[in-house]
Amino acid sequence: MFEARHLRVLRAVAATGSYSAAARELGCTQPAVSQQMKALEQAAGTPLLVRTGRETRLTQAGEALVRHAAGILAGLTAAEEEVAAIAGLRAGRVRLVSFPSGSSMLVPAALAAMREEHPGTRVQLVDAEPPRSVEMLREGDCEIALAFRYESPRDPAAAGEWDDLVVRPLRSDPLLGLVPEGHPAAAAGKIAIEDLSDDPWIAGCPRCRTHLVEVCERAGFAPRIDFATDDLPAVVGLVGAGLGVAALPELAVSAVRPPEGVAVVRIAPAVEREVVALTLPDLAGVPAVDAMLAKLAEAAA
Repeated sequence: MFEARHLRVLRAVAATGSYSAAARELGCTQPAVSQQMKALEQAAGTPLLVRTGRETRLTQAGEALVRHAAGILAGLTAAEEEVAAIAGLRAGRVRLVSFPSGSSMLVPAALAAMREEHPGTRVQLVDAEPPRSVEMLREGDCEIALAFRYESPRDPAAAGEWDDLVVRPLRSDPLLGLVPEGHPAAAAGKIAIEDLSDDPWIAGCPRCRTHLVEVCERAGFAPRIDFATDDLPAVVGLVGAGLGVAALPELAVSAVRPPEGVAVVRIAPAVEREVVALTLPDLAGVPAVDAMLAKLAEAAA
């Protein structure tokens, strides 16, 4: 019989490539990892790992077990959380993964409300952009993923990537233009994106970058992207230094609070992304998860 603790160790070894690295990730000793792997191989009745020099790789049986381990562990997590929540949310845990501007602008109010109403429920927060955050949800590494998608054929999420998940819409997040204070568009308040066709651009995260290129192409031009960075303060700093223009979602602009030297303008026609909270169908009925989803919706409203 396979034990959950052994499956977690196998996943860690497969992900890190060695017993020692898996031990560091799990917070235990290398002999403990080795002992649990031996117990798992005995239960399986066949080798799951092959060690060649410093390299550790999965056998065919090991690959099969790792594929199934994510679903098994996610199911066990759902069971553990639901049982813990029976006592009226006096115990339990919700692991939340969010993209940075969501962590800054939506999560704090939701966490404060959750702690006030359900102080026994522990909420953990980790930053990750989609699609990585969605992968973490499917792999059983969190219960809720804050994510976003654009209405675009180039955005996999808009093409049905989330069809197997429970989607809780939170808010629409319009795209805003950032220009240096001395830019001709700075005093306009609202501009068409094609008015920035001759400017150099500073682009954000990969998903936002792809969407920016698509929006510009629909407006009849290809943006000249001089700088690309996931660091929002860096984007604002580059704009403030007069090195280009940028387009960021409203949540991101609010999170970094552009300093003097940067003007924020509306883009017309409006371009928006949908911000959502995602969970697995098996987790949606867990009271702690349901309560956290409700608090995120209240914070977004």
